[in-house]
Amino acid sequence: MNFSAEKARRKWPCGGFRCGEWPMVTLAAALLMFCTLADPAAAARRDPAPWGDLFGVRTPRLRGSLLPAVVPLPKPRPAEAPAAEPEQPATATQNPPQTERPAEQPASAPQPSACRMALTEEIAIAPSMADIHGPGGCGGEDLVRLEAVVLPDKHKVAVTPPATLRCAMASAIADWIRTDVTSLAAGLGTEPVVLDNFDSYECRGFNRVAGAHLSEHGRANALDVRAIKLADGRSIGLTDRTVSRELRETVLHSVCARFMTVLGPGSDWYHEDHIHLDLMERHNNYKICQWNVWDPLPQVAPLLPAIRPDEAPPREVAKKGE
Repeated sequence: MNFSAEKARRKWPCGGFRCGEWPMVTLAAALLMFCTLADPAAAARRDPAPWGDLFGVRTPRLRGSLLPAVVPLPKPRPAEAPAAEPEQPATATQNPPQTERPAEQPASAPQPSACRMALTEEIAIAPSMADIHGPGGCGGEDLVRLEAVVLPDKHKVAVTPPATLRCAMASAIADWIRTDVTSLAAGLGTEPVVLDNFDSYECRGFNRVAGAHLSEHGRANALDVRAIKLADGRSIGLTDRTVSRELRETVLHSVCARFMTVLGPGSDWYHEDHIHLDLMERHNNYKICQWNVWDPLPQVAPLLPAIRPDEAPPREVAKKGE
């Protein structure tokens, strides 16, 4: 096969560096660069013009070395120029000192509520308790253990057993004893010494019925009271029919004025032997007061009729035929 560059040029026409000229130029440039690196002195004596002519660029012809013989130096610093600041070490600029972070402050304890601050030891012995978060919404916050109520004369009315209550409920009980119960006992010539606590906090529904709505006892917002014991040994049983009706009615009016719910005898058979008190919140501050103060039970009638007196007139006998 007869093949040559001339025939290829005629068959595939091209011009400039697009065909055979470009490889030749590249090869020549590589050879010149190699010679320059191998003998820099000889390269300096040669005329650099062929570099530009080789690539078709007109370059000025420099005689001698390709680099200037003398490198210019900067001008001297004037005498009146301000002193130069010393350079910082490279480490100082590359790795600036890290400012120490302030130590994290421990989380502050929650502030006591206004009720807790008002319920001081001059009013009641009621240490604070941890919050309770039980099942079904049971428990509450701002709880206290009401152990005793301190009277204005510094005497104490023990709450037996101590009651677990919300602070607001404990404060209401303390105010009731210090004001109304103390005044009632003073009318009897004595003072209260014990409040009989039948039930306080208990996680349960209304009247302990399974599936019923959560009772205020389950929210630590209720107290069941059976009796108030006095210093002279007497006891005011709030559901005891042998206690003066007037005395029990006085207690009824005092608790119904202070608490949102009052349940006693006559409300349902669950409250025949105690009085339920709570501070349940309702729409428009609606209150419930259901407590029937029963009269004393009548004396039991004899089983047999009395013997007929001898002086009694004879009984009339019904006439026959009538």
